[in-house]
Amino acid sequence: MRLTRGIAAIGLIVLFAEAHAQQMLGQRSEIGFGVGTFNYTGDLVRTYNLAFSKPAATVFYRSNISSVISFRTAITGGKIGASDTRKPIDPFATTRAASFNLFLLEGSGTFEYHFLNWRDDKRRLRFTPYLFAGAALFGISGVQQKNGEYSNIQMAIPFGGGMKYVLNPKYYLAFEFGMRKTFFDYLDNISDGDPQYKNYQYGNVFDYDNYFFAGFTLTYTFYDIPCPSSPYR
Repeated sequence: MRLTRGIAAIGLIVLFAEAHAQQMLGQRSEIGFGVGTFNYTGDLVRTYNLAFSKPAATVFYRSNISSVISFRTAITGGKIGASDTRKPIDPFATTRAASFNLFLLEGSGTFEYHFLNWRDDKRRLRFTPYLFAGAALFGISGVQQKNGEYSNIQMAIPFGGGMKYVLNPKYYLAFEFGMRKTFFDYLDNISDGDPQYKNYQYGNVFDYDNYFFAGFTLTYTFYDIPCPSSPYR
């Protein structure tokens, strides 16, 4: 039930952000989708590790506010998980033998900044690096709460960068890598504990879990058709 309410909340936020984006629409709007991977860092995995990558996908709507700034709303979902038994970080982790495997659904709104004026037909640039940042809500399912009650819906700050390449006037391809900074320590269901008692269930309550999306996206561009104006006005 909590996940259902959370998904509904994410949907409302995305719809609100999309309506706001449409108001800011300048010359063009875009839709797209992408495939890639989710990854995680936390009490089971301290640094980004490709061995724990799991499949994920995204769909999005983007409005171009100017030649270098865009606003994107997206829904991204996929599996996320890790295990002490595959690559334990220390001997205590080997004994702890914890693992998790969740489905994560995210709704986000982000601003993108493009470093090059790649839409300028006179320059004929076919690529640009870009950065993005914004806000998101994510919901998780498949977790058994054993370390206290918490909400399955949480906030995150997505940020990262990528590279876009123009295939033709209507389509372009992009590769993107982004981090989601959370304020939540139970993605892996491991949090507080005192390692001096060696109960093997300890975590770091002051070090929140984070997750990442990396993948390729394909975008289709809609060109605005300006309305004719009366020459007598």
